[in-house]
Amino acid sequence: MKLWGRANSTNVRKARWCAAELNINPELIEVGGAFGGVDTPEYRAMNPNGLVPCLEDDGLVLWESNTIVRYLARRYGQPPFTPEGTVAWAEAEKWMDWASTSLTEPFKQLFLNRVRRTPEERDNAAMEQGRQVCAGLMPIADDALRERRFLAGDSLTVADLPLGCFAYAWFSMDIERPDLPHLAAWYQRLTERPAFQTAVMTPLT
Repeated sequence: MKLWGRANSTNVRKARWCAAELNINPELIEVGGAFGGVDTPEYRAMNPNGLVPCLEDDGLVLWESNTIVRYLARRYGQPPFTPEGTVAWAEAEKWMDWASTSLTEPFKQLFLNRVRRTPEERDNAAMEQGRQVCAGLMPIADDALRERRFLAGDSLTVADLPLGCFAYAWFSMDIERPDLPHLAAWYQRLTERPAFQTAVMTPLT
């Protein structure tokens, strides 16, 4: 199994975390960002979007990080990490897609300006707007975690992976955050998992 991407990508973290939870260790081929390589004819033949991650497993090539997570969980996982049944999958996928669609753009504006740009290069208005939107969305997850340990129940599932990768940067950046105790406790539980430590808690760059 091969995984193309870079360790500091939120979407690549998601795929690597999933693999680590399943005791899979795909070969990481570093492309994207400072590594380049995503515009080559060879890479575009696998992923015409020119984005990361991209997974190859036994001849199957997949892109889109949530699709990669679902595939790995369905092929190599088992309950409770892999949801069992239509209803359980729907509950998990709701949170996967919510994090990936609602948080991605505001988080990108916050992260790019706060972490990847110098103070002179920052768009402070975009950074603050991104922070405010994220701060307005995080209470949705906090409320869901009020009476459960993880987003889809009392055990870690694929539901937690997309938001967990955002949460790592959210709690690591030097920014103003709302006081959300249930979200913070959930994040603390994630940080105690070896797979999260190795796949997600890499330097923010």
